[in-house]
Amino acid sequence: MSLKQNIPTVPLSRFIKHSLEILKNPLPFHHKNFEEQGDVFKLKIGFKNSVVFIRDAAFAEYVLQKNQKNYTKSKIQTEDLVKYVGKGLLTSEGEHWKKQRKLIQPAFHKKQLANLLESIKNAILLEYGKITSNEVIDIFPILNDLAFQTVVKSLFSSAANQEDINRLQYITEQAQKMLVKELRQPYLGWWFNLSGEIEKHIELTNEARQILKRIVNERRASNIKADDLLDMLLEARYDDGNAMEEEQLIDEILILFTAGHETTSNALTITMQLLALHPEWQDKIYEERLALKSESDDLMDLVTKSKVCQQVLEEAMRLYPPAYFIDRVNKAPDTFNGMDFEAGSNLLFSVYEIHRHPKLWDQPNEFLPERFNEGGRKFSSQYFPFGAGPRKCIGNNFAMFEMIIAVSELVSNYKMHPEFNTIDITPLITLKPKNAFLKFEKRN
Repeated sequence: MSLKQNIPTVPLSRFIKHSLEILKNPLPFHHKNFEEQGDVFKLKIGFKNSVVFIRDAAFAEYVLQKNQKNYTKSKIQTEDLVKYVGKGLLTSEGEHWKKQRKLIQPAFHKKQLANLLESIKNAILLEYGKITSNEVIDIFPILNDLAFQTVVKSLFSSAANQEDINRLQYITEQAQKMLVKELRQPYLGWWFNLSGEIEKHIELTNEARQILKRIVNERRASNIKADDLLDMLLEARYDDGNAMEEEQLIDEILILFTAGHETTSNALTITMQLLALHPEWQDKIYEERLALKSESDDLMDLVTKSKVCQQVLEEAMRLYPPAYFIDRVNKAPDTFNGMDFEAGSNLLFSVYEIHRHPKLWDQPNEFLPERFNEGGRKFSSQYFPFGAGPRKCIGNNFAMFEMIIAVSELVSNYKMHPEFNTIDITPLITLKPKNAFLKFEKRN
């Protein structure tokens, strides 16, 4: 029987003392606490409130997989995010989530995604038309547009016009910015309500819902079969034979915009920066691409056989996981490794710290894609770029296919050179890159 352990506690005074630097970038503060307190510590963030920070991979696996039924997402996702995107897969819980996951899962099977690869590639190539050779370019805005366009084209094919797409992207990004404000400055909640800021953003979200309803109704009326994600969602049936109701369908589409766009653009930007710093890996991807193209023009072949490209992406997401924390709240009291957690404990797993833990990884802070030469499954108990367990991201294959096409297309046309000294990040809801300045040299 294991001995009971006390969880080290970081006092409220230390949290308040470092509040300004935490607002700017909380990662160094948390790293120092992990180094001093160990892999699990409690941070007091108020007189009654505290959060348990964790970089124990076995604990993450226990909560996300082995005992996942006792854990729910925090109110950040089940309440705060809901007002902007509704109750879709990302924000729902319990029986509602199970029902939606079972309905939507088939749309993201590899054989279904094969139908989307051509439109994904076309959306990517269109955005790459914005790149000018031999000029210093901030690559993030281009990749951010690319990720949104890819989601839209996969959902709607050509059903959405550019004006609608631009408006949907603007509204999605404004809602995300507002949510960050609410989470980072909870003490201004009264002002956000009183000033009408929250109401303004909810009105924007309602505008997006109306645009989406029009697109859906036009598709239904057209009787056109586009074989895109919208068709799959419209044709999906629950066990009782019924289709999704319109409001639920719109919720799921908004979730796809939110979850499928920012995380992908972040991961792609960081990957391009790492490749710029390590040109030998650009050459390896380029050579792999040439070899694959000489064998087949099939896009599914390309994405499934681009092993070097996949290794680079896996390593980029290890060093800079876009979803850099996972939060859970336990329904009933629980115990792990001799530590007791009362019901309602706020647990925050630092994916960023787990991915750089010196006991789990050789040279944890170095960019070494070769560590993934056998794929990511080798590290499944300590590597969580898409989460883990039943709530693992439903779009993980979609994201990987999209990113492999995006990276291999760019590397096959350009050599990338860094115009920055270090990779800088802004940890918001996701791990956002900044100062991603690159120079592109056209390949002969």
